[in-house]
Parts: sequence; structure tokens; C-alpha cells
Amino acid sequence: MMDYPLTISTVMRYGTTVFGDKEVVTCAGDEPARRRSYAAVGERAARLANALRSLGVDGDQRVATFMWNNAEHLEAYLAIPSMGAVLHTLNLRLSPEQVGYIATHAGDYAVIVDASLIPLFANVLPLAETIKHVIVSGPADAAALGALTGQGREVHSYEELLAGARDTFDWPDLDERSAAAMCYTSGTTGLPKGVAYSHRSSYLHSMAVCTANALGASEQDRIMPIVPQFHANAWGLPYAAMMSGADLVMPDRFMIPAAVVKLIETEKVTMGAGVPTIWQGMLAHLRAHGGDVSSLRTLVCGGSALPEAVMRAYADEFGITMTHAWGMTELSPLGSVAREPVGVTGEAVWPYRASQGRLICGVEGRLTGDDGQVLPSDGKAVGELECRGPWITASYYLDDAPEKFHDGWLRTGDVGTLDAEGFIRLTDRAKDVIKSGGEWISSMELENLIMAHPAVAEAAVIGVPDDRWGERPLAAVVLRPDAEATPDELRAYLADRIPRWQLPERWTFVDEVPKTSVGKFKKTTLRDQYAAGTLAVTKLGALPH
Repeated sequence: MMDYPLTISTVMRYGTTVFGDKEVVTCAGDEPARRRSYAAVGERAARLANALRSLGVDGDQRVATFMWNNAEHLEAYLAIPSMGAVLHTLNLRLSPEQVGYIATHAGDYAVIVDASLIPLFANVLPLAETIKHVIVSGPADAAALGALTGQGREVHSYEELLAGARDTFDWPDLDERSAAAMCYTSGTTGLPKGVAYSHRSSYLHSMAVCTANALGASEQDRIMPIVPQFHANAWGLPYAAMMSGADLVMPDRFMIPAAVVKLIETEKVTMGAGVPTIWQGMLAHLRAHGGDVSSLRTLVCGGSALPEAVMRAYADEFGITMTHAWGMTELSPLGSVAREPVGVTGEAVWPYRASQGRLICGVEGRLTGDDGQVLPSDGKAVGELECRGPWITASYYLDDAPEKFHDGWLRTGDVGTLDAEGFIRLTDRAKDVIKSGGEWISSMELENLIMAHPAVAEAAVIGVPDDRWGERPLAAVVLRPDAEATPDELRAYLADRIPRWQLPERWTFVDEVPKTSVGKFKKTTLRDQYAAGTLAVTKLGALPH
């Protein structure tokens, strides 16, 4: 067989020629959407590569992006890895201090910044001294550009650079095992860690996304990644779309429910991808205002567990099957997809759809106990999930982190069961399991049950110290607008659904559950608030343990 390298440039060459008439559509708010064919994207990617060469990008320098999901970001996705440099997507929802740390740790040489984000990025630059070139995408006035200037640093216009560059590029032959892109973990505990994706891993991951047992991307699709391109490469969807010939519908910065529904209606989106908060917000909007979402074949949900009640609501009220997926930055990120096995119908589908799903081909999983011993994959044993595969990181960038690896397997930090058919049912993060009187309580299960109550919009559960039991659950609840519920009512609602000893005694009502930059519940903040006494907690009478 030929020794044919699996690279991003191969994906780009295929997608921009074979599917050159396909398009990337970028939402422009109240203005008509911007449209660009894949062929035009390929030409502009060549211009961008030439422009970056002229700025001194001649090796594997890290070229960062600080951008929304749009056509220009797609061009960077293609040009930067294909020219031999490393695409580094910066998370615009982190604090300037965190972004500055990440940019410095990665050694970013240049950065492409969306013009609308200049005020935000201006606060990052003093903390990111390695950046020598700032390229601004979109119109910006002189005052805004002036905020980006500094000693030893040049500021450029993205469009002017492309206009002055050749529309062809001599794409180099690359080692498929060289770095193509970098993402950093969200850093919920400790400093963010860098994960470098190789060309080979990105190519194989894109192929997996296109398989029918995964997300089944094809040229019949119009895919709308609401999951940001700075979060694990938008779950690999831009590359999968280019590989499969699916159109891309990009929301840019317009991600409120009304804008998302309008985009689905006008662009006939077939697949959306986002975190639970996105789909919960859209569900509320559809219920209140309506909307035509009949073009959708599925909504992919990941990042954290989606309540089964939301999945049922989409199915019952709008005929949409939601696809639960699990993964993490270290997995590029796709690890498993939740679909019921052939022949399973009726109510029996829900335990499968609400699980984290079946491991996709290319990802192996196993469970280990507290002592590191491998546990049986019988759907009963509970342990930490470990994974290995061709698109799973073997190390972090400039960070050994030996505690994250075990005999060549990645320790995911997720706790749950794994059965013989490869289905994962995660019950918690290892750090979030509540250990009460020697027994484990799943905070995730409690959250899902509480959020099934009609008055509840969100709920997060943490373990708090208890003199008698060591730890007990505290439920932080966000009520729906105009809804009412008391702790007694919510506990009574749970009483028929879980063992009595798992019922929380401590309840607090909050305006919003704190979240990380990628929409996950930030339980460390809740724990800090509880320890500081800033939460108004109601403690009910204890029930028999």
C-alpha cells in the first residue's frame, strides 16, 4: 500500500474541489447572511497562508485565533495546519489572565482577532508577550486598532493581507504525526493544560464523525456548529463537513435562541451541535414563540449531561431526536454517541438515549477502581473510565501530568459503568461524587431528576460537609420564570424516584448556576460560596439514612 499521509491539507484539497460548490454561511444578525463557497474558502486559505509566510510563519509556529464561528475562522482552520504551522484556538470566554497564560504557555507567534472582540483582546495582549503580529478580521476604526499596538508588535488587516497575497500556495508535504492544532482544557481545577492534535489524529477523528454510528455527516447535511470553534475544534465538525461535503451554517456572535431558530428556519439546518444550555434555551423559545425547525434531523448535545426531560420534550413536541454525545478535549473530543440498539423501541429507548452512549470505533474504554485494578465491563461495576485510541492525547504540552495517565490509558476523571456492548453510563465526575456514610451519591443523577420538575430550569448538586455522614448533597436550583416551588415540594417530588437516604436536606435557590467557559456547571464556585456562607441555604429535617 502507498504510504499516504493523513493531513488537514488532504481534507482541504478534497473539500474545496470535489465539494467546491458547497458553502459556508455566516450569520450577520439583521443583515443578509454572508455566503462563501468551499472553492472560495480554499482560495482565501491559500492567500492567508501566503500572508502568514510574509509575516515570518515558516515552521511550526503557533498561530492563534480569537474568533467566533464564521467563514474566516474556517479559512484559518485550513490554512494554518496545511502550511505546517499549528492552529491554536483561544477561548474568548476565559478571563484575560487565563487567555494570557495560555497564549504565553503555547508560545503564540501571531493571532487572528475578530474586530468585535478587540476590546476584550486588548486586555490580553499585555499578558501575552510572545505575540508579534495581530491580524484583525472585520472592520475596525483607528482607535480600536490603536488598542492593539505595542512595542515589537504589528497590527494588520485580515482582508488587506489577503488582497495583497497570491491565490495559490505550494502546500508542503507534512508528517502526519506533526502537530496540526492545539486546544487547552477549561481548567476547572488547576491551570489549563494544552493538547496538541496531530494531522493524523484530526483526520481519523473527522472520519469517525462522518460514520453513521457517530454523527453521520454527509453531503446531504447543513451543519450548524454552535459549539465554539475554540472548544475542541467545534467537536471536529468543520473538518468533518469539509470531508463529507456538508454545508456549514455558522452563527458568528448571534447565539441567542431567537437568532438560532431564525438561522435554522432560513438555512434549513439539518444538524445542530451545542451544549445543554443552548438547547434548553431554544426549547423555551420555541414553546413561547414557535418556529419552524422541521428541517432538523438531529440536535447533537455534549459538554455535560442533558436532562432526559429536555430530550423527551424535543421528541414529543417537535419530532426531533436529540443525539447525546460524550467526549473531552483530550479525546479530540468525540468518544461515544448515544443511540439505542437495533430493535429497541418505545420507552426502552430512553435509558440508551440518556446515557453517554456507545464507544465509537477507534476509542477503547475500561473501568478502574480506587486501587487501579481493572473492573469488569458488566454494566454494574462502578469505576473511573479510562480511554485509549488514535485521537486521544498521550501527554499534555509542556506538562507531564503523570496522574492523568495509567499504563498507557488516559484517566478521564469520569465515574460510571461500562457494559459489554460498549455503552457508558456516567454517574459523576470523580471530584463531584458525594460520599455519604460510606455510600456514593451521584450528583449528576440528582441534577437530572430535579431538572425534570416542571418548575425547575437548572439544578446543580454538590457535596457539603456533614458532621454525621461526612458529606451530604446540597441542591442549588434555578426556577423557571413565574414558577414557584419550595424545598419541601422538590424533595417530595424526588422521594418516589430515589432511595430516601439520597434525598438532599440542604436547598438553595439561585438566579443562575455558575458555569465554565464552555457551559458546564462550575461547582467549585458553588462550593466556595457555600464555604463563605454567601448562599441562602434552607435545611430540611433529616430523613432516615
